[in-house]
Amino acid sequence: MLEVPKEIKGLIKDGAIFYVSHSGGKDSQAMYSILRKVVPSEQIVVIHADLGEVEWEGVQEHIKEYTEHEVWVVKAKKDFLEMVEVRKKWPSAAYRQCTSDLKRGPIMKFIRNDLKKRGATIAVNCMGIRAAESAARSKKDPFRFNKRESVNGRVQRSVYDWLPIFDLSTKEVFQVIEAAGQKPFWAYKKNERLSCVFCIMGCVNDLRHGAEQRPELYKKYVDLEKKIGHTMFMKGREPISLEDYVGIKAI
Repeated sequence: MLEVPKEIKGLIKDGAIFYVSHSGGKDSQAMYSILRKVVPSEQIVVIHADLGEVEWEGVQEHIKEYTEHEVWVVKAKKDFLEMVEVRKKWPSAAYRQCTSDLKRGPIMKFIRNDLKKRGATIAVNCMGIRAAESAARSKKDPFRFNKRESVNGRVQRSVYDWLPIFDLSTKEVFQVIEAAGQKPFWAYKKNERLSCVFCIMGCVNDLRHGAEQRPELYKKYVDLEKKIGHTMFMKGREPISLEDYVGIKAI
């Protein structure tokens, strides 16, 4: 059972709405399962940022299968490949425009609008980020006041960011899912992580699996690299094509 911080207990008592960002991945699934035992049901809202054609097929159905709440789907006005073509660059670990524009932006817009409709003033933005995922993520604060999204004026809005499963290991995440009588998304039979089918943060194994499952989408990525003259990955200081990086020729 999750050890609930005293700040969270206070926010629950104050009637905060807990917005659970659900990608369909193992971390989101485990996080939701844990929060169901901690936060009153009426204070939970589940949100999924739809990534369009670059999303794994069946991911939204998977979320709904294991979610007792209504799943609110939000989507940016632009899609990922369109964004890359206009910018003529792929996102990078240092500049993850895909996360800010296609996920965080639409989700925060939904939170602002939903709070207003409810006449509520406190939001807790729950994300399935874990310290074990990377050195950069291990340095994040698992609970913080979001000054940028909060408003203190005629309109009152207090927004907090919370990482409920921040201290869990990958093994523990899968154990939480199993203990809930659930199964992780089917792509985990081969994938280490789940995001876009071809994520800039994905390992070669995950990218190969994506190419096997979605060859038509893989070709779109390969063709777009050639069109804009910019590659998704680097080998040392030299750019490397997606085909060479993955080791599979697009058909």
